Amino acid sequence: MVINLTLILSRMKSWWVIPLLMLILSQQQTWVHSESQVPCYFIMGDSLADAGNNNLLLTTAKANYQPYGIDFSAGATGRFCNGRTAADVIGQLLGFSDYIPPYATARGQTILKGVNYASGGGGIRNETGRDLGDRISMDGQLRNYQNTVQQIVNIYGRKDLAYNYLSKCIYNLGIGSNDYINNYFMPTLYPTSRQYTPEQYADVLIQQYSQQIRTLYNYGARKIALIALGRAGCTPSALAQNSSDGSSCVENINAAVRLFNIQLKCLVDELNTDLSNASVIYLNTSGVSQELVNPSFGFRVTNTACCGGGRNNGEVTCLPLQTPCQNRTEYLYWDRYHPTEAVNLIVGSRFYAAQSPSDAYPMDIRSLAQL
Repeated sequence: MVINLTLILSRMKSWWVIPLLMLILSQQQTWVHSESQVPCYFIMGDSLADAGNNNLLLTTAKANYQPYGIDFSAGATGRFCNGRTAADVIGQLLGFSDYIPPYATARGQTILKGVNYASGGGGIRNETGRDLGDRISMDGQLRNYQNTVQQIVNIYGRKDLAYNYLSKCIYNLGIGSNDYINNYFMPTLYPTSRQYTPEQYADVLIQQYSQQIRTLYNYGARKIALIALGRAGCTPSALAQNSSDGSSCVENINAAVRLFNIQLKCLVDELNTDLSNASVIYLNTSGVSQELVNPSFGFRVTNTACCGGGRNNGEVTCLPLQTPCQNRTEYLYWDRYHPTEAVNLIVGSRFYAAQSPSDAYPMDIRSLAQL
């Protein structure tokens, strides 16, 4: 049976939104039995979407240990969450019967359903996240994607057939947060805050990101979803370091991120004008996440991580075998940076089927898939 999730989502205005979503999307994708709405789904980004690409890298940005994955069917896979990421939820709603595999393990015919290239610590800029160790920047993810495209060309035997196939797929891009939290706002390790004002830095990032998206387009992508940055000044890490009361968001960080998001939305219009036969959309992470602090959504703990240590549980990451909070559906944040599965269920669902005109521009992922 296929559940009309869109109808259900349209009625979700009360505290019971989270438990109902958890019930509907529980136990992997057992409720989905129809054919996927698009032939493949490619994911690029950072730790918000990483599904295991960092597992074998020399980096401190790892999540392939318990209690990460405590609520995930396959356990600790390298996802920076207690359960599914928003990218996973979108894949479910698109009708895929399995999670999209990380590039690190994707082999053979499985790549025809899509590949996840996201890497914890990765950014638009190549130096971003170097304090964490190895990571795969957006440029590196594009190189990996180009390798995948060549494999798909080899499978089809003809480039035109392969590119026609790729033109029907959804591309989910969510990157840029680390360019702020692991670059611009770490002045002792990176020079960017001395080189650029926040306005200039947003310009530089968007210019580079624009070129990267155009490279993706040149390798077959036509249906592209650009995920805006979340409120980085509201994470337990930001609150622990810079909030006087431990609950008020850090405005200078959020203000800088807003500049990026404003330009990202403008970039959507530019790309839709410049790129023939392409459809690019903007997904409003900050708008959705800001709503979730409303008590009607049931998140009782909005400033402290479910797993971590120090002030707000935001000074130390979630450690191996640490005992996390028990009431995880009541927490906005799983660890010092990343949302809980309960949040990802709502965010992913609203990106797929927008509940508010501000959720997606100029359309949501469901509409993009139907083009």
